Amino acid sequence: MSHTVDDAEQRARYWPVPVLRAVPAAVIALVITFSSNHAATFGLLLFGVFAVVEGAVLAFGAARLGSDPRSRRTATVQAAVSVVAGVAGIVLSRSGLPAFITVVVAFAVLTGALELAQGLRARNRSPFARDWITVGGLTLLLAIAFLVTPPDYSQQLGGVEKVTGTLDASIVLVGLFGAYLAITAVFHLIAGFSHKWGTAAPAVSPDGAPHA
Repeated sequence: MSHTVDDAEQRARYWPVPVLRAVPAAVIALVITFSSNHAATFGLLLFGVFAVVEGAVLAFGAARLGSDPRSRRTATVQAAVSVVAGVAGIVLSRSGLPAFITVVVAFAVLTGALELAQGLRARNRSPFARDWITVGGLTLLLAIAFLVTPPDYSQQLGGVEKVTGTLDASIVLVGLFGAYLAITAVFHLIAGFSHKWGTAAPAVSPDGAPHA
């Protein structure tokens, strides 16, 4: 698809949004990576902080989609769902694994479906459609990963590694959440700066038509 002047204007307005979305995702992913505490209660708290900040960034981004009212409305709903899920995660942070699974799955299904639908509707008319489709799909995969992990999973460590301890569902799910955040953080950064570097208006030919 050739870049138009309108594309450049949209990119110039919106490129900070994916970069800002990458920040809380990257920070929480690093906390999970370097923390020895992978309990569901800690995971819920970290999820809550992430989702509230993510919702605030999405609300900011929705305000920058003035030329695309349908996407703006969808982003606003997604922001509201994220904040509600984040508050629920913080409030229920002492409730353990069932609450962690329920809150994260609800968040992932709702926001993933909203973002995926937003991208599919915006194909051929928005430079951000592919980004929304990708992130929406990744978020739905997070929900699937949580649903297929048995909540009673428990595996005694040992063997040739001689590592003591137990690998349980809580550790697996908090790790999956951290992996999701790391992947989306990298994707958001690449997408955001790609849009920033693509904000220059295309050259205009002598007859007034922009070059592809």
